[in-house]
Amino acid sequence: MNHPKTINTPDNSSNQAVEESPSINYSLSGGLARRLKQLNLSIAFTSYQSNLLYMLGILPNGSVHLHQSAMAKPMGLALDNNGGLVLSTGFQVIELINILKDNEHINKTFNACYLPRTIHLTGALDAHDVGIDVNDRIIFVNTSFNCLATISNRHSFEMVWKPPFISNLVQEDRCHLNGLAMLDGQPAFATAVSRSDTIDGWRDRRDSGGIVIDVQANKIICDGLSMPHSPRIHKGELWVLNAGTGELGVVARSQNNNGLPETGHFEPRVFCPGFLRGLAFQDNFAFVGLSKPRYERFEGLALDQRLKDADSEPWCGIQIIDLEKRCCVDWLRIDGAVSELFDVQIISGSSCPMTISPTSQESTTMITYDNDTLQQQRLPK
Repeated sequence: MNHPKTINTPDNSSNQAVEESPSINYSLSGGLARRLKQLNLSIAFTSYQSNLLYMLGILPNGSVHLHQSAMAKPMGLALDNNGGLVLSTGFQVIELINILKDNEHINKTFNACYLPRTIHLTGALDAHDVGIDVNDRIIFVNTSFNCLATISNRHSFEMVWKPPFISNLVQEDRCHLNGLAMLDGQPAFATAVSRSDTIDGWRDRRDSGGIVIDVQANKIICDGLSMPHSPRIHKGELWVLNAGTGELGVVARSQNNNGLPETGHFEPRVFCPGFLRGLAFQDNFAFVGLSKPRYERFEGLALDQRLKDADSEPWCGIQIIDLEKRCCVDWLRIDGAVSELFDVQIISGSSCPMTISPTSQESTTMITYDNDTLQQQRLPK
């Protein structure tokens, strides 16, 4: 089912919180609606914990609107080359197409509607980040098999690349490969929690075993990280979320005498109070996803002490970071039953998008066709 939620926050409002249910509460900064309108965008994000794909936009009356669609363990989210969305889930990769034209709306409200048109059944690969290459191929992080993969017409996946330290293609989450950065339509960088080559070996390396891998060069370019996620290229810099320390930063690399980049180091730019996953950029702003740590499995990370030092509690939500000021300027916070997010994506040019769940009643009744093409066709005499 689809679960729309309007958060009544016109531009001149103060911070508000609106109950979604007795167990979930949303609050947001007073300037969030105005900033989304100024940037002419909306925010999509996923939570495998709630099994929901969220669309955060602005209604015509200026209120913030949170649209929710049921998905089976939604994870990675990417824009394709034609204005659609690609979503990796628990056992599927779903291609969603915007069925609305620029001047069309649904219920005089939604100016984009993403409908699942192609669903690839992959099986439970624990797919994480996803991207689209220059040939429109879907590339996704196949975490269970420690590799980057693409869609196969016959099998669950086709391997594209695996890290040099992974000896075999087996269904053992050895290094917890999780993040993917695309550059010029090619897989460029990947993140992993460790370089382990034994099943579940990454769990003993969560504090400082994290790495960033140059996919094209097939080598590690940054190490010593704590559970890194969501590598992204923005304005020529390689950004990474060092989730175990709560830091947004870049991989700084110098050049050797031959002009080639050397192994780099992580340079933190901003601390965010949470376990960080999901990163997108627009102009000089970073959109960062925050989760509350699962202490029963991720205890002992540096994030714990950073939060104590700041006298703060961990967040779940989205923070908008001004990269020049290096601080949070607007935010959406989620409290209650939902405490973990995974990915964040920007929908430029769409003020209030919606999505259709493949298991909802709307997916059976939403019938569309190209009326312009239909009117041009003529039956033979």
